Amino acid sequence: MSDPLVIADISRQSLKNKPDQERRASLGQFFTPPVTARLMASMSTLSRESIRLLDAGAGAGALTAAWVAQICSRPQRPKEISLLAVEIDESFHDELKRTLKACERSCMAVGIYCHWKIELEDFITMAVHSIDSDLFRIESSRFDVAILNPPYKKLRSDSVSRGLLHRLGIETSNLYTAFVSLALLLLDSGGELIAITPRSFCNGPYFRPFRRHLLRHASITHVHLFDTRNQAFRDDKVLQENVILRAVKGVPQQPHVLISQSRSPDDPLAIKNYVRFDRVLKKDDPQSFFHLVADDNGHVVAQTVESLPCKLPDLELTVSTGRIVDFRAKQWLRMQPSEGTVPLIYPAHFENGVVLWPKPHIRKPNAILLDERSAAYMVPAGPYALVRRFSSKEERRRVVAAVFDPSPSSFSVVGFENHVNYFHRDGNPLDRLLARGLVIFLNSTLVDTYFRQFNGHTQVNAQDLRALRYPDRNALIALGRCLGDVLPEQDALDTLVEEIITQNESQHSPATDSRNPAGPGRLRVAQGTAE
Repeated sequence: MSDPLVIADISRQSLKNKPDQERRASLGQFFTPPVTARLMASMSTLSRESIRLLDAGAGAGALTAAWVAQICSRPQRPKEISLLAVEIDESFHDELKRTLKACERSCMAVGIYCHWKIELEDFITMAVHSIDSDLFRIESSRFDVAILNPPYKKLRSDSVSRGLLHRLGIETSNLYTAFVSLALLLLDSGGELIAITPRSFCNGPYFRPFRRHLLRHASITHVHLFDTRNQAFRDDKVLQENVILRAVKGVPQQPHVLISQSRSPDDPLAIKNYVRFDRVLKKDDPQSFFHLVADDNGHVVAQTVESLPCKLPDLELTVSTGRIVDFRAKQWLRMQPSEGTVPLIYPAHFENGVVLWPKPHIRKPNAILLDERSAAYMVPAGPYALVRRFSSKEERRRVVAAVFDPSPSSFSVVGFENHVNYFHRDGNPLDRLLARGLVIFLNSTLVDTYFRQFNGHTQVNAQDLRALRYPDRNALIALGRCLGDVLPEQDALDTLVEEIITQNESQHSPATDSRNPAGPGRLRVAQGTAE
């Protein structure tokens, strides 16, 4: 008798070779590899005599097959299971039916009665109508387990799906969070949700409603992280940070959550740690960012950054996104500076911690015409600390900062393009040394490591930078004195930041301070040197 997951994988390979693969990718559909499906199924621990499973966006049925194989291998098995596979793409149905029949045979062999059904329907439409009207057209009104690899695609604000979701009070901008939100509502009390999703939901304003929906309806029990971006969906060469989330519906959040981490789904050397939930979600965080850290070094980094004395308002600073959107300002853009123009700064002008302007050979404009209309988008010229809003997926560092420090009186205003975040003081430039100190601090390994604990995508939002804690003004100015024409080498830069932070801690946070329980010197632990 064939393993249902083997059948599902044969079906998956068959579907991948069909000529409409590009169309499926445009719908955000990526098949779950067998190793990832097994890992997800292993996270299911619910034990009941009768279990109802929902697989939303089932594809070839790999997740259902892996879950059934896991159920059949248990010493204590349910008496019956009911499987509902929802899949809108009719071209998948022959392969999906073959997988579910194999699941039925596997169950029969170990004495489990298995009933299954395929729904050829859009999951959002089906779920919203079912919940909203309370007239379920599916056989069971609630499920015990939902296991899903939801599609990843943005939802337009004027789409039918957004309107349907709004009826249930679900506000989200992506299909994957819509699927998870609805699957959670369809679970019975005590039911478990297991989903593989991008990590992007962990931070940012767009996903805040989803985070709150998740926390309101379920207890998070287990989160699995991957060290690299290319392993969870390696067969499709998807380069994206993913997590596997397990949550239990309708129970209070437990004090600890299991955080595991591996290089790949089948890595036998996975790290596992039970972490206090108040480390995952900070009690005083109005944004409800999720900080996901699997090892002790990661917690040391978090403690070090969170013990820093200042938020941006303490420094009388804020950070904003550049106001010039180039495709809306084409009439003012100039490839090279000329009379009547001022600098226009793009991320392309960043080079080793400083802004080089102009750059004659870049493909972006170097200047913008200054007139009565364009002046509204400019800021006063002077020193600023800048951060790229987007990093490339292959880039080693997530946070990339550079100082903009023009010669005095060279021009009165400057334009920052929309892919640049800039630190300022009430709309005005910074003190030169403060701007330079911010750039050294932001380019440190400490900040980059901490940032990755809650930022799961390549975008660096101004809101994310506002959420950080910073050294005090004197410490930043001391760092600023260390910046020459270019950034120091990374090891030297990190040493500078460590020394300044250690001095800063001794001034602001004695070893008994509740915000700094570990005392000075923790950064050395984070870098791997035991004390």
